Amino acid sequence: MISSSATTLLAVVLGLGAAWIISRNMAKPLLELLSTTKKIQGGDFCTHVGKLPEDEIGQLGASFNLMVDELRRKQDLQKAIGSYIDPRIVEKVIVPGRPEDVMGQKRLMTVLFTDLVGFTTLGENLTAGGLVHVINRYFTLMSECVQKERGIIDKFIGDAIMAYWGPPFVAEEEQAIAACRAALAQVDALARFRAELPDLMGLRKNLPEINLRIGLATGEVVVGNIGSETARSYTVMGDTVNLASRLESANTMYGTRILISEETRRMVERGMATREVDLLAVKGKSDPVGIYELLAEQGKQKPEEEQKIRRAEAALGAYRKQDWSGAEGMFREMVEKYADGPSRTFLGRIALLREHPPGPGWDGVWRMTTK
Repeated sequence: MISSSATTLLAVVLGLGAAWIISRNMAKPLLELLSTTKKIQGGDFCTHVGKLPEDEIGQLGASFNLMVDELRRKQDLQKAIGSYIDPRIVEKVIVPGRPEDVMGQKRLMTVLFTDLVGFTTLGENLTAGGLVHVINRYFTLMSECVQKERGIIDKFIGDAIMAYWGPPFVAEEEQAIAACRAALAQVDALARFRAELPDLMGLRKNLPEINLRIGLATGEVVVGNIGSETARSYTVMGDTVNLASRLESANTMYGTRILISEETRRMVERGMATREVDLLAVKGKSDPVGIYELLAEQGKQKPEEEQKIRRAEAALGAYRKQDWSGAEGMFREMVEKYADGPSRTFLGRIALLREHPPGPGWDGVWRMTTK
């Protein structure tokens, strides 16, 4: 009886021991799977389950590692795509797939064009690889300014950048002020780029002269997936886009850096210091638009800029009344005191208008004959 009980007890103990060993051997790989799963949940797609026994648990681990490799591949692909198309477009437009967003609709948007002046000279001193290195650094600095203000980089065109602001990425009432802040930041970033040029180009002298031209316009555009059946992009098109491009070019005529449209100026009047430049009819349009120079955020402008704004208003008033002598005197004063670019333009224009008077009923509009 005692021998039978001892045998039974021994069998139970040995069974429990064997069960404990088996469960422990099974639990270890399962715990490793659980630990790895938590790392994956935290976004660590470089982790893998270690060597597992050659049984069903091992097969599960191998399948798990294959799944992790696929997740990492998709993450890398998503990052790569994110450098070609703004992730916000994917998140807010493509994934929701609303027909009105994909097919196109009219919206109020603010469009920016930035152009690098002196790019051709820059390229003459560099190899192809060196030029790509330099221009990519320039684009990085300029793009950061746009993205910080929630703008969408639409495309790079040579050395130019096109970007836009508006719903669903930026609230309609905030778009123009955000775009203006980005433009001002780009001017500041140009100073950084200039400082980096010697190292970027490997030169200490004979560095090219570079500058920026920026045009901003606010108005109704068509926005949607535009293109062919095989190649499309989510972009904006319309007169507002053309106007922003024309204003960027018009900086050359006026000796300015940032020109904005009348509608942009209206939307940022309380937040930005601006100066009226002209009434301009751009090439291809008969209706004139008021254009303004963007100077600074309100409260951050230099003291002399307030004087320039008042003096420019008085000079423009005399010019539009065909008071050539009065306007000429004030514009000349602006050139001598501030080296003012628009005033130089108007001095040349007044000389022309004296020879060919516009006559009564003149509207003061200047018509651009080039893009």
